[in-house]
Amino acid sequence: MGKKRIIEKSQEELIKEREKVDSVIRKGTNASAVPGQKEGRIYVFSSYNNTIITLTDHKGDVIKWASAGSIGFKGTKKATPFAASKVAEAIVIAAKKFGIEKVKVLVKGIGSGRESALRSVATHGLTITTITDITPIPHNGCRAKKTRRV
Repeated sequence: MGKKRIIEKSQEELIKEREKVDSVIRKGTNASAVPGQKEGRIYVFSSYNNTIITLTDHKGDVIKWASAGSIGFKGTKKATPFAASKVAEAIVIAAKKFGIEKVKVLVKGIGSGRESALRSVATHGLTITTITDITPIPHNGCRAKKTRRV
């Protein structure tokens, strides 16, 4: 098998590698295509099991997304308000990196992370212009069973 060698990179190589990654991220998103863009949308989907937050531009193209599971929470801890606030914090950092200052927030779902995610977005420095609830609501339901005849 032989000896295992650990390759250590110098500080300059690490900086160059980081710049490559950042340029790929900027090329892959539509946020960099519009230089003067300062508005975006944040979609908060909160279920009983997880909280998923998506950052999009004004057209709806996804820039960045994060969930409680992707941040590192496991099991029932993913559905907690604390996990939702940490997810929102990660999204706010990404939004600031892309130069987004104003956001429209669209909330969907019935989980416990809805309000804490909103509070976290507001306290970490993004200006919220509107908050809209887009949770689907059944308006008549399915057809009832026919009456039983005895």
